[in-house]
Amino acid sequence: MAHEPLQRASEELRAAAEAATGDERDRLDRQADQFAKLAETGADHGRLARHENALREIEAATDGEAAERIEAAMDAITAYRETIEGV
Repeated sequence: MAHEPLQRASEELRAAAEAATGDERDRLDRQADQFAKLAETGADHGRLARHENALREIEAATDGEAAERIEAAMDAITAYRETIEGV
């Protein structure tokens, strides 16, 4: 499936949420939900860039496993972006 990296990003963000606490946990859960939806429909570069900015902000407020899982999600997003045209 062409959108598999987005599903992988969702799964990594769900795992990051489980390792996080407080507001970061809630934000990661919302991001995981959004990426699960994007895995069904796809996304353009602009939308992914907005998500990446939010994830960088969340990552800066976390550490340990949560930060590692966010980084893994970012890798999956990058892999997906390489498959779409545009910027």
